[in-house]
Amino acid sequence: MFCYFDKGRSLSHITKRNALTMANKAMEVVKGLDLKRYMGRWYEIACFPSRFQPSDGVNTRANYTLRDDGTVNVLNETWSGGKRSFIEGYAYKADPNRDEAKLKVKFWVPPFLPVIPITGDYWVLYIDHDYQIALIGQPTRNYLWILSRKNYLDDETYNELVKRAKDEGYDVSKLHKTPHTNPPPEEEGLVDTKGVWWIKSLLGK
Repeated sequence: MFCYFDKGRSLSHITKRNALTMANKAMEVVKGLDLKRYMGRWYEIACFPSRFQPSDGVNTRANYTLRDDGTVNVLNETWSGGKRSFIEGYAYKADPNRDEAKLKVKFWVPPFLPVIPITGDYWVLYIDHDYQIALIGQPTRNYLWILSRKNYLDDETYNELVKRAKDEGYDVSKLHKTPHTNPPPEEEGLVDTKGVWWIKSLLGK
């Protein structure tokens, strides 16, 4: 196979152009998501680091519970410094009249005095037939999560999800695998009641 470059065009120029094309590509989002099947516990296998999570967090997971009004109660947990940290909020369909799995998630911060609402996008980009693995993103492509019902994922499945994300225009080099212990921790134990994890995440720690 042969390739050539137009005069005056460097490889970096073409790479940037291709990246821009992928970023402008419309993302494929799951349609017909069965919310009841989606409920329950999901473990974070990997994600893009963000200022909303402590960098030393382990055993990170989410618990989803369907409410009577059709919205979803969200409980996010992580363990930082040996203590359980958590934040609660709720999710709802961005457009109830559309079949796409585009949700909005709303939390209140800081966790020790939850008065400021923060809303984010939660797009289900992929879900397997058995609802055991999921790929979650959002329109700016600044956030990405690989989730699993178990706190581990075999390399083949993980790489397949990474490829899916890359095909949707995500910079998968930013993915960070989340450490987990076995067996997974229970809710009992020391709890960060002062929101130290939130302050640490804002400071990038």
